[in-house]
Amino acid sequence: MPYPICVTCGNQYPDTPQPPDHCPVCTDERQYINPDGQQWTTLEALRPHHSNIIEALEPGLWRIKSEPRVGIGQYAFLVQTAQGNILWDCITLLDDATIQAIQNLGGIKAIAVSHPHYHSTMVEWSHAFGHVPVYIHSGNRDWILRPDPAIQLWEGSTLPLAEGVNIVHCGGHFEGATVLHWQQGADGRGVVLCADTIDVVSDSRYMSFMYSYPNLIPLSASKVRAIVSALQPYAFERMYDAFGGISKRDAYARLQRSADRYIRAISEP
Repeated sequence: MPYPICVTCGNQYPDTPQPPDHCPVCTDERQYINPDGQQWTTLEALRPHHSNIIEALEPGLWRIKSEPRVGIGQYAFLVQTAQGNILWDCITLLDDATIQAIQNLGGIKAIAVSHPHYHSTMVEWSHAFGHVPVYIHSGNRDWILRPDPAIQLWEGSTLPLAEGVNIVHCGGHFEGATVLHWQQGADGRGVVLCADTIDVVSDSRYMSFMYSYPNLIPLSASKVRAIVSALQPYAFERMYDAFGGISKRDAYARLQRSADRYIRAISEP
């Protein structure tokens, strides 16, 4: 099967005569196995029935989503900078129309992926834009399902990708989970793209944290404190998560209040 894709999580595997027996991402307790059993698809099978929408969120920031939903339905983000554009996280669907639309916005200089649930077809994205590097924290090394020379592992607490754009290692529901800080966002007051290392909840004055979102397993207090600590050096007014949640103002203060509320809730007898 050419580069099989898990229907449930949207992660792509190497080109093999037969797809794997199972998807390790989905058998992990943070995810789930399709109730109908393990199922596989390919980009060729998805393209006739799905398309991507690219929408502006604010000057220099674009959100990319698939309709109908593919896999778990996360969004990717394109950050435009004077040194070249950064793709933050990946979605599974990639087609000619998406490639052309992004080229019209200046293309892609580099890709950074927050954690394994969003690895998806990151190798396809890299190859489509000239084999650009894909940056993944070394804590997620064991979850790289389709190895490729474009994938660049990094270590430590931060990785600068362009002027004012830094990847920040926070940990959380994966050891190597990261977020992106964009200093020029929100009219220079700072933006964080948080994937779901931090989740902007329905009451957008608050965020929350989980070890597993679909299985409702909470994250430990120590890991929540580590996330807040990792972002302490950065100023940011706004936060966008991977599923449409937006904290439009005072995001830094809201994160601190949210962590305090969360830790209090899981600690009380």
